[in-house]
Amino acid sequence: MSNATGFDVSFDFVPRAYRPAKPRATGMTEIRAPYYATFGTRHLQDVFEVAGQWVDGIKWAGGSFALVPPEQVRAFSDLAHENDSYVSSGGWIETVLRYGPDAVDHYLREAKEVGFDVIEISTGFIMLPTSGLERLVEKVVAAGLRPKPELGIQIGSGGDSGEAELAAETTKDIGDLVDRGRRALAAGASIIMIESEGITENVAEWNTSAAASIINGLGLENVMFEAADGPVFEWYVKNYGNEVNLFVDHSQILQLEGLRQNIWGNVSTWGRVINPAP
Repeated sequence: MSNATGFDVSFDFVPRAYRPAKPRATGMTEIRAPYYATFGTRHLQDVFEVAGQWVDGIKWAGGSFALVPPEQVRAFSDLAHENDSYVSSGGWIETVLRYGPDAVDHYLREAKEVGFDVIEISTGFIMLPTSGLERLVEKVVAAGLRPKPELGIQIGSGGDSGEAELAAETTKDIGDLVDRGRRALAAGASIIMIESEGITENVAEWNTSAAASIINGLGLENVMFEAADGPVFEWYVKNYGNEVNLFVDHSQILQLEGLRQNIWGNVSTWGRVINPAP
């Protein structure tokens, strides 16, 4: 346990679990940009002023940036960069892929123009072979951007499908996900995003063994889990410590960080999250 040395926080005399300063390679928190909640740069500025120390990146979900004027998208990127946070495209390249390689090249050029740092390569809705995923990763690297494949075990994940719809599509093999993840990392992927569907979202019972197999197969530092629900991100921290990388809604930053630093929790986590300083 150590004080939050290097962080500008009140009541710093209270010991807390160790958290490294940004840029972090582990214990990263990525937050959702406008999608389910519509907000602008003034709101995001408020978020960064209050909790920017704990935000490592922002992610546009579902191609929502394609509904916003480019100068506004760029303003979001500038604000994130001013606060030492990266900007991720979120899933949308699977839409662009349907229009051919020229569209993909145009997409990557414009992504750089509006200030994106990370290109998520979602595979939930498309039948993309691993060799094709590797080529996309290499193309993103060549464009000067960081590829972030999003892999999952649920066919049809990544949208707003219901539990019954997803159950009808069946699930994929976890070993295949681990193999694809390893090959994507070898091709230049910066990290692997893990879809929550089929694991903790839209399932009758959580598939915790899937999460364990993914972490054991790819390494905790190489994966980020979707966990935009309080019980879900608490489960990940409770089982894998405060260095697990998580994607949450922007409204949950302080709740998650309080858990990571061991200053609050519920009956099963209160006072139990420990990480000694190096």
